[in-house]
Amino acid sequence: MKYLISFFIRYIPRKYLQLFSHWVLKIVAVFYTGNKVTCPVCDHSFRKFLPYGRKARTNALCPNCLALERHRLMWVFLKRETDFFEKQKKVLHIAPEICFIDKFEAIHKEDYITADIESPLAKVKLDVHEMPFENNQFDVVFCNHVLEHVADDRKAMSEIHRVLKPGGFAILQIPLFHPLKDNTFEDASIISPKSREKAFGQSDHVRMFGRDYADRLRSAGFNVDENRYIEKMPLEEVNRFALPFDEPVFYCTK
Repeated sequence: MKYLISFFIRYIPRKYLQLFSHWVLKIVAVFYTGNKVTCPVCDHSFRKFLPYGRKARTNALCPNCLALERHRLMWVFLKRETDFFEKQKKVLHIAPEICFIDKFEAIHKEDYITADIESPLAKVKLDVHEMPFENNQFDVVFCNHVLEHVADDRKAMSEIHRVLKPGGFAILQIPLFHPLKDNTFEDASIISPKSREKAFGQSDHVRMFGRDYADRLRSAGFNVDENRYIEKMPLEEVNRFALPFDEPVFYCTK
């Protein structure tokens, strides 16, 4: 299974995977029936989660809702550390993850805006470098695993800061390749997919973020909490949800 999933991720365009993969995996889920792990996003249990990634990680992907480790961590954080689920907010979700869309829309209704440059799941087509929204418009912005793809991450960060209301928060996750370098590495002369994968960890990445990521966010105007909520959780629960031990939540406020 891990080789099959790795093949599809590597060679099938993301927009097609977004449209069809969840239907296929719901069938696969039947073969993973069990009660050793539970997805907090959809509340379904399995004997284990599916492998996922170009270099497949074990116990990663929920076959029911397609939540990965980082999505399950974000869900738990939002539930326990914010009021996101308690009252309707104006939310901008850039590159929306399928595991969240219906659940977030049920709470925030017409104030939940999904946006992406190409995703068929998004309501609004936009370029994150220049978003078609007024200043101080959103209470919450999500932009996960996007900033490693864009031409100018600092410009994108500034745009997210611009559209976020004072007092609002953004969660801006990135892939972390351990051991982390001190400084973010980027080189515009690296253009071939093979060279980019070697340099940045993936063929469609244009930088590999380092320990300075939070400082890059601060330079855009954010207050940044590298929140390690997982360290507050019982180990049994961390394992039950199959959460990533080495990933903070980048909780950014304005």
